[in-house]
Amino acid sequence: MTRKELSQLYYLNREIEQDKQQLAELEAAATSMNPKITGLPHAGGISDKTSLAVEISYLRDMISNKIQRTVYEYNRLMAYIDGIDDGLTRQIFMYRFVNGYNWVQVAMHIGGGNTPKCLSNICYRYIDKHSA
Repeated sequence: MTRKELSQLYYLNREIEQDKQQLAELEAAATSMNPKITGLPHAGGISDKTSLAVEISYLRDMISNKIQRTVYEYNRLMAYIDGIDDGLTRQIFMYRFVNGYNWVQVAMHIGGGNTPKCLSNICYRYIDKHSA
């Protein structure tokens, strides 16, 4: 598995959070008399309640689809991590790719005097050695 593939769960979760924020704005605009929507194109704006309802429905479907993809990515990632023989390397992968921690956070959770650079080296060496 490549670094890009390992990072898909993280990026999907970020996309979902952004979509949820946009959904909240749309829902607030749908109940307001003066909608102010920041994340949409400004080609005349959306002021019609029907158009807002369509956008809200579309965004909810997108979020639902992305959540389903996160389940798939999570299962795929967990299967890959479960196949790692070394316990330390498994922990590194869990903190980095499942929990989405940065390297400083990974080092704090692993402990034992391990530096962020040391742990990232272990991770990336493993990926380089085992990716096809």
